[in-house]
Amino acid sequence: MAAAGMIPIIWLVILAVLVVIEIITLGLTTIWFAGGALAALVVSLAGGPLWLQILLFLAVSIVLLVFTRPLAVRYMNKNQQKTNVDSIPGKTGVVVQTIDNLQAAGQVMVDGAVWTAKSKTGDTIEEGKVVKVLAVEGVKLIVEVEK
Repeated sequence: MAAAGMIPIIWLVILAVLVVIEIITLGLTTIWFAGGALAALVVSLAGGPLWLQILLFLAVSIVLLVFTRPLAVRYMNKNQQKTNVDSIPGKTGVVVQTIDNLQAAGQVMVDGAVWTAKSKTGDTIEEGKVVKVLAVEGVKLIVEVEK
């Protein structure tokens, strides 16, 4: 009988651990299971059998995960600033400072903004040449001479 009295405490500990993990990570990873643990805790306190507690834990966790996570993720990501850096590869630009990979020098103007750049092949690209942006690595554009 003593073991049965421990079950609500176990659910409470599981709930607390999951909530603490969620607070630390803020990644919407464990909150759904914390909801399931809360439901199982309530059934445990009401005297429900262990199989029902486990079933309810799994069912509530899955339902919360499937139906509320997409809404929560959309709400949390609503205020994130989107950048245009993903649109730069494929664009053309003009070399405004000679690109020399060995000297870590070179700048390209793309859409009115000046970026540091390096040549994909390692060749020096003279000022005034038109280049195509192949990729963005950190804050540098990887370019090649436009053909």
